[in-house]
Amino acid sequence: MLLESDRIVPITRLQKELTQTVRNLAETGEPVYILKNNNMEAVMVPFEEFEYLKNLEEMFEYFEINEVVKKRLKNYNQKENAEWSKIRE
Repeated sequence: MLLESDRIVPITRLQKELTQTVRNLAETGEPVYILKNNNMEAVMVPFEEFEYLKNLEEMFEYFEINEVVKKRLKNYNQKENAEWSKIRE
């Protein structure tokens, strides 16, 4: 993944310029990549993008659950069901 170098901020600079960085983030909508000890540590994104990503994550989870249900239903045989009264005993 290629990153714009002007969007990469060392954590020490971010600590000093947090308010301005958040303001720029809100204005541009561009993510800010945070370095700690020369390693990519975190990404700061606008809240709307965070919400979008969380919703995507939830949708993928539903798709995975749907696939599991489809597989189970494929092999489902109602005649093999046990009656609840027999299970309870």
